[in-house]
Amino acid sequence: MTTMPPHPEHPEHPGTSAPPARRTILSALTATVALLAAGQLPPAVSGAVAAETGATGWTVQTMEAFADTLIPGERRSSGDRAIAGAVTGPGAVQAGVIQTLTSPELPLAPLLPEIAALLNARALAYATLHLILLPPTLPSFVGLPFRHRTTLLGTLFDPGEPDRAIWQVLSLLTGLAFDSAAHLDTRQALDAHHPGLDWLDFPPPGADGLWRFPHYSYGKALATPHPATTPSGSPA
Repeated sequence: MTTMPPHPEHPEHPGTSAPPARRTILSALTATVALLAAGQLPPAVSGAVAAETGATGWTVQTMEAFADTLIPGERRSSGDRAIAGAVTGPGAVQAGVIQTLTSPELPLAPLLPEIAALLNARALAYATLHLILLPPTLPSFVGLPFRHRTTLLGTLFDPGEPDRAIWQVLSLLTGLAFDSAAHLDTRQALDAHHPGLDWLDFPPPGADGLWRFPHYSYGKALATPHPATTPSGSPA
């Protein structure tokens, strides 16, 4: 009896370490969100590319397709398959989601092949159930038409899904890449016309390079500052 060869991203040879547990993946995702939110990454993150982390083409394509399903953008070329081209204009991929996920300064990069393999396994099961013929040269999730990618991701967020938390946090990271240019210095991102910040009309800094917000976001003061508040705005 013949057996299928192991997937290049998911080897099963004797002696190969077992895939990381769900908790390990979720911990890395959560730590990544915390580091990005705290702004603790050095400027080197802006130059990070997938190749520096050892992420293969299939992993990158799968992560791009995941991000593009959440925040769609236009194709980079006529042969682009990871981006489905569901809309015009830039999406999460153009906003730097791969640079964010694969940064060597974050704990997530080594686990991306396992996350991609998990998503592709779900896509293969979905395609089999719905009698969808997938291209053999593409990752399973990338091979799904956009509407089926969207439907599949919708099921992954169902309350009963065991891996739901993984997809939730990965979605949050996708949003951070688009909404806040998490992998770039904010001034650098604005100078480069980062698509997410441009979309949100993020304001430029003042002449001294600092951001100040003279107008209340709700159009009015919601509370009176405590009389002992310091000039910097810190509580007494």
